[in-house]
Amino acid sequence: MSAKLNVLTVGNAIVDIFARCDDAFLDRQGIGKSMMNLVDAERSAQLYGALDAPQEISGGSAANTAVGIVALGGTAGFSGRVHDDTLGHSFIADIGAAGVHFGAKAQPDGSPTASSIILVTPDAARSMNTYLGACIEFQPDDINEQDVAAADIIYLEGYLFDAPAGPDIFQRAAALADRHDTRISLSLSDPWCAERHRDALSTFCRNHVDILFANEEEATSLCQLDGNAARDALCADMAEVVITRGADGAFAGRGDDRHEVAAMPLGTVTDTTGAGDLFAAGYLFGRTNGYGVRDSGIIASIAAGEVISHIGARPDQNLAKLVEAGLADTGLATASTN
Repeated sequence: MSAKLNVLTVGNAIVDIFARCDDAFLDRQGIGKSMMNLVDAERSAQLYGALDAPQEISGGSAANTAVGIVALGGTAGFSGRVHDDTLGHSFIADIGAAGVHFGAKAQPDGSPTASSIILVTPDAARSMNTYLGACIEFQPDDINEQDVAAADIIYLEGYLFDAPAGPDIFQRAAALADRHDTRISLSLSDPWCAERHRDALSTFCRNHVDILFANEEEATSLCQLDGNAARDALCADMAEVVITRGADGAFAGRGDDRHEVAAMPLGTVTDTTGAGDLFAAGYLFGRTNGYGVRDSGIIASIAAGEVISHIGARPDQNLAKLVEAGLADTGLATASTN
């Protein structure tokens, strides 16, 4: 990798498979409506074979963030593990078509590529059936050193810490980032993950992380404190902290440079899938393109506001134009240096 990247994201490579169905199909397949189920390879293949006109999109939290950064006009790469199978090649082709650099090769050995079969009924309810497959076989050496060297920031997906090799993956990322003067950003991803690995994640954050992303529940889980107390504890330990609060907006702070950022939904909230991923995309795009903490928070809020206005975790509208208009409305039309 020779071209410069704003951000290299690292996480679970999952092919999202969308298909429309009716309630009767869910009943026949024994699927609880609006539920998320973990399934094995056999069940995933059986469900896939029963689908009518499925649509396959490269997914996973960190991959969504990479796609969002590119949609904003930035440059991004993604590091994750896929198998040398139909879905693996579908993932590689799709994320490449979105403009994201993917330097890894499909693996000939191990489990099939991870997938999430998302069944959407006419009332827009989503029932998810996720097979983790190759995701949980991600290895430290799957992170390409040249990609880390090319990036301003490496962004780690907290879900990955729960993989068998998760702690070793994070330590390799930290070592490579230190070697190449690349900043580290981390999303806690899930309250349960933060609770399960509280001590290890807390130590990693204090020692290595430059920008931490969390929602309020994740911050509480990691710090065992509520609300502003959790925020203040994280700010005391971390260089830069971003805490999302859903409809109540977000907090972004670096030292004494602290800001509350309003939520900016574009019309009716339709589907919150990917909101945190796109918020991170907007913020990291800002911080790697000359924008300060407050301005980057506004960009992030615009990006998240777009993705919750429709079904799916990919932007439908031109994010770069939305951000340009949004910053102009707030008097922040050009990049700042703070």
